[in-house]
Amino acid sequence: MSRRTLQFPSWLPIDPYITALLGTVVLAALLPASGVAADVAGGASTGAVSLLFFLYGARLSTRAALDGLRHWRLHLTVLAATFLLFPLLGLAARGLEPLVLTPQLYSGLLFLCLVPSTIQSSIAFTSMARGNVPAAICAGSFSSLAGIVVTPLLAALLLGGGAGGFSADSLLKIVLQLLVPFLAGQLVRRWIGGFLTRHRKALGYVDRGSILLVVYTAFSEGMIAGVWHQVTPLRLGALLLVEAVLLAAMLGLTWYGSKRLGFGRADRIAIQFAGSKKSLAAGLPMASVLFGAQASLAVLPLMLFHQMQLMVCAVIAKRRARDTEAASLPSAAPSSPLHAVPAVRLSRVVGEAPDPERHADPEK
Repeated sequence: MSRRTLQFPSWLPIDPYITALLGTVVLAALLPASGVAADVAGGASTGAVSLLFFLYGARLSTRAALDGLRHWRLHLTVLAATFLLFPLLGLAARGLEPLVLTPQLYSGLLFLCLVPSTIQSSIAFTSMARGNVPAAICAGSFSSLAGIVVTPLLAALLLGGGAGGFSADSLLKIVLQLLVPFLAGQLVRRWIGGFLTRHRKALGYVDRGSILLVVYTAFSEGMIAGVWHQVTPLRLGALLLVEAVLLAAMLGLTWYGSKRLGFGRADRIAIQFAGSKKSLAAGLPMASVLFGAQASLAVLPLMLFHQMQLMVCAVIAKRRARDTEAASLPSAAPSSPLHAVPAVRLSRVVGEAPDPERHADPEK
């Protein structure tokens, strides 16, 4: 048999890391972490995310970070997509209750629409698709920090007074887990930046492994809480269909809407990936505060959407990178050094850490 007959079609999203994600979900379903193991997994997941942001800070040049920070129109667009367009679509889905979605599932779907954007995967997908990586880092970080206040306020307004508010402890955790490690990385960048640049491939495994750990921890918590036993297969299928429509709508609105607003291709890529995602890591602890005993079922739509967005955006990022390569001439130069992002293989789509330092300095 020839080698060609063993190859998968080019349109089929067969990817080792996607397979690893699915395997992690299955592992969490069969062997969920509980008791002491759950505490260990949760602590390791928190540490892994902090390490990621330390590495991002150490690899990102200060000039690139400041340039990304000044891109205020892009950040406002991402915030509008996350905290305005998403909630409006969630409210529009109220007509599906109770015929298609149970009241509990609809509450979870609406809560999904209020959660801030994810950071790590938005950066990785933007890097793969040759988008504006520094802007994606800032936009995702702004969304996460804003979500600490905006998400509980919107939940209290749209889900009722029982949704509660936010706590100073939650804000402190976000600052300590994301902002402090990033700033620490910036401080030591001049001493370890070169070392990290030389070991980009090895550090990519750290990124991918940390996301697998977060997925396993989250799904283990859901399995222990029994969320999968509270929904019939028919309702689950309906929920998946509704979420697929929601994701497709946001991907289209962010891509074509940003074009109408006059953004360039690299910025549109960052807007699409940062503006169409929802953070499982941020949503889970918020749900435990906002919903109390009902949190297990409330996060089910978010858990499913999180996996769906990773798989769909992996395919889109691959196509964006291919389209960029096809449209580029050998002598063409990128319009901005911030947008010069090297191609990334699909096997690195979720976890590979971007190298903003190299992107910002064309001499490297």
